[in-house]
Amino acid sequence: MKASQFFISTLKEAPADAEVVSHKLMMRAGMIKKLGAGIYSLMPMGLRVVRKVEAIVREEMNRAGAVELSMPVVQPAELWQETGRFAKMGPELLRIKDRHDRDFVVQPTSEEVVTDIARQEIKSYKQLPKNFYQIQTKFRDERRPRFGLMRGREFIMKDAYSFDRDQSSAKASYQVMAQAYRRIFDRFGLTYRAVAADSGAIGGDLSEEFQVIAATGEDAIVYCPSSDYAANMEKAEALPPQNARQAPAQPMTKTATPGKSTCSDVAEYLKVPLQQTVKSLVLATDELNDYEEVVKTQIWLLLLRGDHDMNEVKANKVPGMEGGFRFATQEEIEEHFGCKPGYLGLINLKKPVKVVADREVAVMSDWICGANEMDFHITGVNWVRDLPEPDLVADIRNVVAGDASPDGQGVLAIERGIEVGHVFYLGTKYSQAMNATFLDVNGKPQFMEMGCYGIGITRLPAAAIEQNHDERGIIWPDALAPFTVVLCPISPDRFPDVKAAADKLYGDLLAAGVDVMLDDRGERPGAMFADWELIGVPHRVTLGDRGLKEGQVEYQHRRDAAATAVSVTEILGLIQSRLAA
Repeated sequence: MKASQFFISTLKEAPADAEVVSHKLMMRAGMIKKLGAGIYSLMPMGLRVVRKVEAIVREEMNRAGAVELSMPVVQPAELWQETGRFAKMGPELLRIKDRHDRDFVVQPTSEEVVTDIARQEIKSYKQLPKNFYQIQTKFRDERRPRFGLMRGREFIMKDAYSFDRDQSSAKASYQVMAQAYRRIFDRFGLTYRAVAADSGAIGGDLSEEFQVIAATGEDAIVYCPSSDYAANMEKAEALPPQNARQAPAQPMTKTATPGKSTCSDVAEYLKVPLQQTVKSLVLATDELNDYEEVVKTQIWLLLLRGDHDMNEVKANKVPGMEGGFRFATQEEIEEHFGCKPGYLGLINLKKPVKVVADREVAVMSDWICGANEMDFHITGVNWVRDLPEPDLVADIRNVVAGDASPDGQGVLAIERGIEVGHVFYLGTKYSQAMNATFLDVNGKPQFMEMGCYGIGITRLPAAAIEQNHDERGIIWPDALAPFTVVLCPISPDRFPDVKAAADKLYGDLLAAGVDVMLDDRGERPGAMFADWELIGVPHRVTLGDRGLKEGQVEYQHRRDAAATAVSVTEILGLIQSRLAA
């Protein structure tokens, strides 16, 4: 491609509403253009990157035996009503009506449609296994779209769905996809981790997220530097403490803590470690009748060490809370504790509550909690002596750096990541809801076992930029760059030998199958270099009259601090060797 034939539109400054690095640089590099909140046009430069992502994904999915199809973006509501998701999914699901007042949805995902295809087309175990995938536009009506392509409302995703005859076959299909994903992300040239993820209400251990490591990532990734253990924060287990509970050493004392309503404020005021305080969180679960009316409410008190945070996914697995919980209202808190939040504890309750202690709290002695009275806490609290044992002891906290690794191979560390892929074993959740069956070897109907596998096609370039950039702009890995090599001739209109050398090298690179851009716009060197550094093309060759007279050009990788002189006769070989490395 020649620059004069392409469309290049760079900006010196990012729009004011661009927040994160990838959003700013994609806007400045002319890769995306905002149409509305969370809705962007992919400009020619950005589309080339997306096509590179799609090509790698498509090649590896095909290699893994998946079969490509394309399912509609707009889908009849009837299918979604079969699974209950039409009513259960929140406002993120865009619901629309056609001219006949029939309900439709703009798909955020396609489990219903692909299951409908399978139940119509797959009749026998002899047709299994099957894995269908698509690369298709999705829409999720985010309440607060932000960060450009990182959290847009319209996006492109690769979603795949496997169908198997039994659980063991489904797990084998899952492993095929898990390995295919590793090949995909290896080919992207990004630093990533495959981390164990929570499987939600479906349960089981077959769920992995693929996270691109970036300091600006929204997700916390937990890993063990001395082993292969990695999990997201929701999944990572905080092991039971090894130390036993110590005998009480302090009297239980009501202590004034005027205006100190947080654990950190109390610890500072009383000059004790934050780890000696206990945090009280009040939750509620509601029992509903057939009319969705609340007939009974259970109030729960969750206790965590003052320096720990509750993990909502883990809390949702506490027996009795599996159906979901909410935070208690101010009225419910005062009814049970006789006090407003900030000074809550287990002493002097007005009404009984169900107590769940985190594993760490269960072995604490002489701890501090609220006195259920404004401006007072109680110090020297101990289980058994002052209080009965908690109703339940469970892992309900987020792990922290330095915790023991669940695999016993060291301690945990935490880094940030951006989720760009997810592989997930579904089981029969959708096949049962939609009666998708096949006849097994005995001629009996069985529900198909399913898995689903997604990659955020348009999210991935943004994640790559978050990981690969500097003060001058983007630094693309070779596999994702809109162009792999850019040729920058200096004043080709004034120096015929420069133009001729550039044209020849351009032709040689094209013949060698290299994705090359020849900048024939006649821009000043500074402006030309600034454009390509901003856009992030990884390999640049500069051709000037002075250098050519000495039989040389200049080569510079986007990460290099300075250019290197290379013989004209050797530059093609150098580029080929760099691309092959």
